[in-house]
Amino acid sequence: MPSSNSWIRLQPLSEASDNAAGTALTMSLDNRGLAYGDGFFTTMGVIDGLILWSEYHQQRLDSHADALQLDIDSQALLATLQTQAKQLQQGMLKLIVTRAAQDVRGYGYAPSTSGSACEIWLKSSAMPIATAEQMPLPNGCLVPLQPVASATCLSSQLACLPPPLAGLKSLNRLDNVLASAELQRVKAQTLKSNPFLLANHLSTNHLSANAEPNIGEGLLRDMSGHWVEGTMSNVFYQLSESPFAKSSNPPHPKNNNYLSTGQWYTPSMAQSGVAGVMRQVLIDGLSSTEQPVIIRSLQDADLPKVKQLFFCNALRGIMPMSSLTLLSGDVVAF
Repeated sequence: MPSSNSWIRLQPLSEASDNAAGTALTMSLDNRGLAYGDGFFTTMGVIDGLILWSEYHQQRLDSHADALQLDIDSQALLATLQTQAKQLQQGMLKLIVTRAAQDVRGYGYAPSTSGSACEIWLKSSAMPIATAEQMPLPNGCLVPLQPVASATCLSSQLACLPPPLAGLKSLNRLDNVLASAELQRVKAQTLKSNPFLLANHLSTNHLSANAEPNIGEGLLRDMSGHWVEGTMSNVFYQLSESPFAKSSNPPHPKNNNYLSTGQWYTPSMAQSGVAGVMRQVLIDGLSSTEQPVIIRSLQDADLPKVKQLFFCNALRGIMPMSSLTLLSGDVVAF
């Protein structure tokens, strides 16, 4: 088992003496993931030696390998990852898959077996995975539930991509990098403009949990103007009929009926964004209810009508929001 936070390159599984074989190597500067973003990644939570949502991660391996024309035996790879997870016990596995070096000069790759060959890199990180609150889905699955926070609309935009690239967790993430940096600036400005938070920060060099700027995530548009996802998460929402109208009996995030009360929507990933593992878990979990999730675009005119909103990802589960600050400065409270 490699030391925590170290990268290893997994050997071709057919050559490995056991399913957990891996070699610590230095990545070449000619690696196509570094040079062209030619590959994808996925992050997996591990609790009690088991990969959370492993079937969904295997679906991602298969769908991304198909989209990028990479040769991956997802079943054998998942067995390797599960062995690593058993040794890790609790934490995160991050997998990066890149196309192998090509004889073809430039961007292209050979239309052959060598063109579909790939390098697989893995990092194991020991870390706590929050499970203090669990929310049951109608199908019996338990999803981690984070404390309530607030959200803000960001001016950064996501690229619109052609199929089959839209929805992939590819290595081309510069739009998310810039958006995440904008969110950090917003948090810093919130801290600077609040004397209590700033004094607390300067006196202790850190913020207590109840004094931190309570901005949990930023909402992003794509280049077509549709609001699509968060900086590191997918988004689900409910709508009221009137702008800024509050639900007379809004469901509480700790209520077991939170997800099964009202109609939930989530934006399409057909032209931008990442089709996340937790997004699909929730879509499937609500598929048998009277109100399954509806794939629907979220536009400017909808934002004042949002009455419930949460973000989600495979590591943090559900991140419920209490309000959304619009680009105009207006705040929609939930």
